[in-house]
Amino acid sequence: MKIYTRTGDGGTTALYGGERVSKDAARVEAYGTVDEANALLGLARAQLGRSPLGGDDDVDALLDALQRTLFEVGTDLATPLSSKYRANLVPLSAADAEELERHIDRLEAELPPLKAFILPGGHPAAASLHLARTVVRRAERRVAGLAHEEAVNPHVGVYLNRLSDLLFVLARFVNVRSQTPETPWRARERPREV
Repeated sequence: MKIYTRTGDGGTTALYGGERVSKDAARVEAYGTVDEANALLGLARAQLGRSPLGGDDDVDALLDALQRTLFEVGTDLATPLSSKYRANLVPLSAADAEELERHIDRLEAELPPLKAFILPGGHPAAASLHLARTVVRRAERRVAGLAHEEAVNPHVGVYLNRLSDLLFVLARFVNVRSQTPETPWRARERPREV
């Protein structure tokens, strides 16, 4: 199987099932943004593997599971609800977001309470998780926009919302586990008027 087909050279791409749409269509923007987030999770995993945290199989296993689910989210978004090919999918359900909530609760129990907003950064993998979190938020916005145009699986938006929360907690968890301090946000001092 060749990686290139030349069928997209005119600015269109195929959805799951063969329907051709513009590469800037709302549906393509939505699943493309999910793909970006997935790549950032892969970057975080690579960064963890090269650090003293590399032995934290629990974090790696969770990120692996999230990447696999994001691939399914992309497939869900690439397949219109009206498509006969949805029968081939395992669509997201409420249980998927509930599973993320359990992970959030478990990880938060091991973290010090937040007393202020924190700046994204710290351990390289934590910084990548923060970046992935912002891309997931963008994917959520793209899915909301798509939902204004046509029907989408309602569990996708809920899942992405919860996933961004989990990625925030995971970034904090990586910083705590790696003993990398978090940087609290502080408001700039206002200049005194003379």
